Amino acid sequence: MRWPLVPLSRHRRFPRSRASVRDARAFVRQVLTGWGHTDRLDDITLCVSELATNALLHGAPPGREYCVSLTLDGSVIRLAVRDSGDRQLDIDVREADPEACSGRGLRLAQEVADDMGVAQEDVGKSVWVDFKGASSSEGTGENAY
Repeated sequence: MRWPLVPLSRHRRFPRSRASVRDARAFVRQVLTGWGHTDRLDDITLCVSELATNALLHGAPPGREYCVSLTLDGSVIRLAVRDSGDRQLDIDVREADPEACSGRGLRLAQEVADDMGVAQEDVGKSVWVDFKGASSSEGTGENAY
């Protein structure tokens, strides 16, 4: 009897500090390398940088954390960053002012990901990006947990 494949999932909380963005990138690289899914590693790392930066600058209130989650379901990798702030997010990304030094992060994430969305939570929100068709270099097999 074959067991159904169970999606793999990992998450980690990060403090509201600029250094945590580097740590979030390292976490994502470590997890995806461990799962053998490195073909879109640069795109996913770019997205975690942008989403984590937005969470700490605009979402996570002082003294709170944000959470980075990775889920592998078949050949789809979902990266989600959740914060506990009450600020609503409009996922319809507008063009940034050409003279502005910021305001392009969500646009970059939207361009490199295959799908993007936001989910309002009981407390805060999760911004997620999907990467479809990511193939395993080592294969996760049926019993990979």
